[in-house]
Amino acid sequence: MVDATVARISGPVVVAKDLDGAQLFDIVRIGEMGLVGEIIRLEGNSAMIQVYEDTTGLKPGENVVNTNKPLSLQLGPGLLTSIYDGIQRPLDKLREESGDFISRGKVIPALDQTKKWEFIPIKKNGDDVEPGDIIGEVQETPLIKHKIMIPHDISGKLSDISEGQFNVNETVASVKNGKTTDVALSHWWTVRIPRPVLRKLPPEEPLLTGQRVVDTFFPVAKGGTAAIPGPFGSGKTVTQQQLAKWADSEVIVYVGCGERGNEMCDVLSSFPKLEDPKTKRPLMERTILVANTSNMPVAAREASVYTGITMGEYYRDMGYGVALMADSTSRWAEALREISGRLEEMPGEEGYPAYLGRRLAEFYERGGKCIVTSPESRQGSLSLVGAVSPPGGDFSEPVSQNTLRVTRVFWGLDASLASRRHFPSINWLTSYSLYIDDLAEWYKSNVSKEWISNRTAALDILQKEAELQEIVQLVGYDALPEPEKGILDTARSIREDYLQQSAFDDVDTYTSIQKQYQMLSVILEFGKMEDELIKKGITAVKVSSLESRGMIPKMKWTKEEELEQLVSNIRSKMKEESENLSKESSD
Repeated sequence: MVDATVARISGPVVVAKDLDGAQLFDIVRIGEMGLVGEIIRLEGNSAMIQVYEDTTGLKPGENVVNTNKPLSLQLGPGLLTSIYDGIQRPLDKLREESGDFISRGKVIPALDQTKKWEFIPIKKNGDDVEPGDIIGEVQETPLIKHKIMIPHDISGKLSDISEGQFNVNETVASVKNGKTTDVALSHWWTVRIPRPVLRKLPPEEPLLTGQRVVDTFFPVAKGGTAAIPGPFGSGKTVTQQQLAKWADSEVIVYVGCGERGNEMCDVLSSFPKLEDPKTKRPLMERTILVANTSNMPVAAREASVYTGITMGEYYRDMGYGVALMADSTSRWAEALREISGRLEEMPGEEGYPAYLGRRLAEFYERGGKCIVTSPESRQGSLSLVGAVSPPGGDFSEPVSQNTLRVTRVFWGLDASLASRRHFPSINWLTSYSLYIDDLAEWYKSNVSKEWISNRTAALDILQKEAELQEIVQLVGYDALPEPEKGILDTARSIREDYLQQSAFDDVDTYTSIQKQYQMLSVILEFGKMEDELIKKGITAVKVSSLESRGMIPKMKWTKEEELEQLVSNIRSKMKEESENLSKESSD
């Protein structure tokens, strides 16, 4: 049998000849350094390979070895708290072995192969088991119990299940069904194949994020999909980091796909120091980070989103609510475009491959709230939030348009808001959420029956403000009738005292849904009071200078436990001042 060798090299794409028995998407090792690559095209006994590492110094004639396996992840205890690159190599372990710069061809197991985990069985010998059955648990972190499941292709009777300490590769149980199959704490899964589910469920519960503009105006459901397109500097990464920090999910997967090194460095250095708001434990105890920076090989970008979503699906199958942040899918699409060009495929719009829309749809379709494969109809959810970086902020470009076609929430970031230092710079006039009708019942039952009417009223006021701004630019604010001035004052309060939120203030960074309701209610109540006083002849300038109006901005800086007292003070002050002004006008 002839050894396979490198015939041609074009950047990250290598052509190997005499590669007998190869299959599409097999992983291969190339050259003396053992560079990792994946077969993306086969012609006779020649294979085209995309290499996940820098090919500098590689030359024709070097050997190519086929592993005969597709790109797969080892899934088991130890994933949480880890920081991986695009092909699930642990970056902290790579640094220990090769220093600050990753040595090419270096492959380290994704999970610690020697660490012992305490396995507690919940099934016993002789029990019938099916795919997805939970046979035992491992306390992976103080926040998350890792559930050991029967792999998807195994069923039968359980035998030899043992309690005790095991590493990820040791057998903890066996399943008999004609033949005996061993079950370990970990198993392997091919990243490009979605993990199967029994049924997808309708979205009925919001993914609460603590970000007021998101939770109030444009909510995403648990298991939902959202896109954050925005130009450079508009705050995409900080918004996604806020969602990763505070989202109401049990497990977070954050994928930095082709992002700048300093941004990923900020994530990697800040996340381990963050505190989970509910448990007061370190946030990393329920987080997995996948870092693939812009200076890493382009081909690995494409793999990084699949790596992240496969790990997300794994925890969803355990019955957890998982949120995945992909930052940014535009860089992923650029990697597809580059590799497509080297494959000499027919280009689509703006040079992207013709199958860009299908690839994006396949990615977002892997999200959802599901009944996972299990005998007891276990439920789990996987929410997907993808950032898009359109060149020049042009939302008509192919990646933005194809993303909007398959996602149900659009948080459109606005460069003009960002330049005015209004963050999160989500434009309330262009953004939308198609989950509002699905979630209305939840808000009515869990927050207030007035929630939807308050939201609608606030959006109407902001819409009227946008229309009035055009008139103000022509005739000036002073020329407006008093009722219109009142609308502008209320809209300004909604913008500045409610929508504007500081990610770097300990109190303002996160707002509970109950606090959001109280804040917006007070702002709208003041707006109604102003409207009534204006009808009695009081000027808008006089109303906006009231002491109660000056107390409203304090709400967002007030701790949750002190808010009720402040709101009570504002309402009593409003009532007192309203009565005084009404008396003045009648006199």
